[in-house]
Amino acid sequence: MAVPATQPLRNPEIVVLARSLLERRQEIADGMAERIRREIDFYRSGAVSLDDLRASCDRNVEMILWPLVSPAPVDLRPPQETGRRRARQRAPLSEVMAAYRVGFRFVWETLVVEAHERGRTSSEALVAAASALWVSNDEYTDAMATAYRETLTADLRHDERERTAMVEALLDGTVSGSSTTWEIADMLRLPASPNYAVVAAEVSDLAREALPGVEGRLIRKDIASAWQLRPEMQVGMACLKNPAKLDALVATLREVNAGRVGVSPPYPALEHTASALRLARLALAASRPGLVTVFDSAPLSVTAASASEVMPRVVTAILGALLELRPDDRDILLETLEAWRDNNGSATTAGAKLFCHPNTVRHRLRRVENLTGRSLSDPLAITELCLALEAVRLRPELLTS
Repeated sequence: MAVPATQPLRNPEIVVLARSLLERRQEIADGMAERIRREIDFYRSGAVSLDDLRASCDRNVEMILWPLVSPAPVDLRPPQETGRRRARQRAPLSEVMAAYRVGFRFVWETLVVEAHERGRTSSEALVAAASALWVSNDEYTDAMATAYRETLTADLRHDERERTAMVEALLDGTVSGSSTTWEIADMLRLPASPNYAVVAAEVSDLAREALPGVEGRLIRKDIASAWQLRPEMQVGMACLKNPAKLDALVATLREVNAGRVGVSPPYPALEHTASALRLARLALAASRPGLVTVFDSAPLSVTAASASEVMPRVVTAILGALLELRPDDRDILLETLEAWRDNNGSATTAGAKLFCHPNTVRHRLRRVENLTGRSLSDPLAITELCLALEAVRLRPELLTS
């Protein structure tokens, strides 16, 4: 749309010069394009074709010179079109703005050369021309930059919606139409990898990222990933180029995690992503606040979490009379059992952790054996007690149900 511009009164000498340059518009546009390619890295890279750049310069030469000739309102459509096109080409805005500065300077230098060759242009006329050009430069650059930002914002929103939909298709196993899992992975910039892993992280509030900045952190560890934010969790897929990358993934998740996180076992084919998500969610259910739980590293916890419907009955059957104790007495025995389990069955180490004598630990453990009817020298009984202990740690309400 044409917009009035603030311009100085036209000097007849400059009108003659500007008309002369307009007659050589194509020649000047080609020279401008060559100057821009020589001075601006982005354009020199070939990301914008020479024909594209020349066409843009041709429109912009006319746009720059015409206000020196005519009082008609300034037409901002050429810079707006350039801004939109460069945004879609993902040209850095700073480089496009630099190209505008180079272009205006080229027109000014060409105008000065023309004036000197004619030999009849006053210094006052050149000052007036310079003033008009720099006013136009500000207006055109602002119009270009505004169109660039608006287009880039709209395109990024569109790209993000498409990316979210593609991530969901892989995670939910709902790939349909002509797209294959590998085509979607390519669009998500997920490289072919011997293994992948799914991450499920509990959000602290509705639609708030549980792992802010995780994608960038993983890229720095050479782990490509794609993420989706759901109302109740943040879910992502990570490419594991070698076994050590799983450890790097978990370490990075621990750096940014404040809630509970579950990680699936590594899996080799993207077609299994939906199944891996179910395992990651089980690992999440088995995790605790501030912890990252990998499915394969916590079988008891995962088992307790996955059998949620039957676990109340299992806990009652295993712990028996221990559940009928006063809460403080019951909790001390469970805490002692947990410390003994976590310290390789050593009463001495468990006592140091609990700040009590090893004999006190042994006495409490005998009470656990008597109340539950399970011996801590029997591997099967230990397994059952540890399963019940995991269940009540994950779901404390089982102690009072």
